[in-house]
Amino acid sequence: MADKAVFYHAGCPVCVEAERRFVDALDGDRYSVEVVHLGEQKDRIDEAERAGVKSVPALVIDGSAYHINHGVDLSALR
Repeated sequence: MADKAVFYHAGCPVCVEAERRFVDALDGDRYSVEVVHLGEQKDRIDEAERAGVKSVPALVIDGSAYHINHGVDLSALR
């Protein structure tokens, strides 16, 4: 069974490019990737914060949040 990774973004051009590059680069045999658009799924912002996400785009993998570039702070999505 593959480990789960979650890619959080807000739909901005920085986020879309990061999704394309990073999500596609992950080995599908090792990771099952869920993409969460926080602009459309605001009910998951708290979940992202609990996972350590401060801004998007961010990838949470193996229990750690990795911030990719800087699109927008989570506080601006509330």
